[in-house]
Amino acid sequence: MASPTEHYVDNDKFLRALISYRHKCKLAKKNKRSKPRVPEYIGDCFLKIATGLSTKPNFINYTFREDMVADGVENCLVYMHNFNPQKSKNPFGYFTSIIYYAFVRRIQRERKHTYLRYKLIEDAVHQGDTRTRMNEHGHYHVDGTMLSYDNVQEFIQRYDEYRSRRQKTRRASAQAQGVFRV
Repeated sequence: MASPTEHYVDNDKFLRALISYRHKCKLAKKNKRSKPRVPEYIGDCFLKIATGLSTKPNFINYTFREDMVADGVENCLVYMHNFNPQKSKNPFGYFTSIIYYAFVRRIQRERKHTYLRYKLIEDAVHQGDTRTRMNEHGHYHVDGTMLSYDNVQEFIQRYDEYRSRRQKTRRASAQAQGVFRV
């Protein structure tokens, strides 16, 4: 079991480290040098925040949690220059939001990939084109029994409904802006 302080980030120390790094970046730019390497402490804070957030109930059961954490840390590194210590003294909250939305984007991407995978198998089975895996005789075969599971058909149906709702919302928004006329 992880200790309570294992994922703890000291917000004040984190803020001081970000201010110091920001100052070093400004000096490097002024002297026409490349950006300095991000300090290990800052990277460690990003990792602790992402790992801690991934254990929350709305993210804990995903099989691709490690990918979510990696996406969160990557997004923090990409957008850390946008953090302005003069506007906010709460880097923990700022980067938690970045990580949260990175998690949401990863979940959406994974759902889309799952949908595409299920849809391809469904289409192959319905068309009789069941060549996806070669057996020992050199013939390809798809196991269509996977589609008999209710959750697969349910997933495809829910995702189709979701896409339909999104398209309607986008059309309505475009019409309201005068971009799209019917």
